[in-house]
Amino acid sequence: MAETLKIFKIGGAILDEPAQLGRFVAALAQVPGPRLLVHGGGRGASQLLTQLGLQPQLVQGRRITDAATLDIVTMFYAGKTNKQLVAGLQAAGANALGLSGADGNAIRAVRRPVGAIDYGFVGDLPADAVNTSLLELLLRAGILPVLCAITHDGHGQLLNTNADTIASAVAVALAPRRAVELHFCFEKNGVLADVNDESSVIERLTAAEYAQLKAAGIIAAGMVPKLDNAFAALEAGVERVVIENALRLNEPVKTVLCRS
Repeated sequence: MAETLKIFKIGGAILDEPAQLGRFVAALAQVPGPRLLVHGGGRGASQLLTQLGLQPQLVQGRRITDAATLDIVTMFYAGKTNKQLVAGLQAAGANALGLSGADGNAIRAVRRPVGAIDYGFVGDLPADAVNTSLLELLLRAGILPVLCAITHDGHGQLLNTNADTIASAVAVALAPRRAVELHFCFEKNGVLADVNDESSVIERLTAAEYAQLKAAGIIAAGMVPKLDNAFAALEAGVERVVIENALRLNEPVKTVLCRS
């Protein structure tokens, strides 16, 4: 089997702090072996929307994306944020290539059906969403793919897709080809028993324990889609899933997810 692939998803406040993001990028560039990075947009897209007189709308951590919002998040995610990350990785010695889902048909999505909430131009990922041949080609060439949260439907329509979902889908799709580790990196030290106490890291978390903590409201808001995706990836064959601080990649303080 091919060498273990480490997939990193970066999000949260780290993306909004150039100095901290630079530290993460420098650390990622030093990680040995094949790597892949998936990123969201941080608070920058919402701030830009507000500056332009548009009201950001989020439901349980998921952005409602009308046509005007799609234009902005595409410019911000696939443009500014993606290229800043690629430039930073190049400066740190990692040969990176930035991609939206449309580039090379990397990630193909379907528009989410209208239900109780109309999410607008939001993409969900079918089982065959990930172009594994393209990603393997890049990885085997020593290139670090950098995927943003913009996908496409194959018919010319761009779609905004949750970056945690993309990271999990890529990990699951590549797991039959090689051992895969999935790392969700943000500003916290891991999953916290008390969101106000950085020392309350839950070092080992099972699916059953997660369900209990979610029902009790201890784990809520933006952590829910992250952990839902993480446990789904673990059950689908991803070898290891870690929730950790983006600035402490080489330190033991983190949350490791377990099937049981």
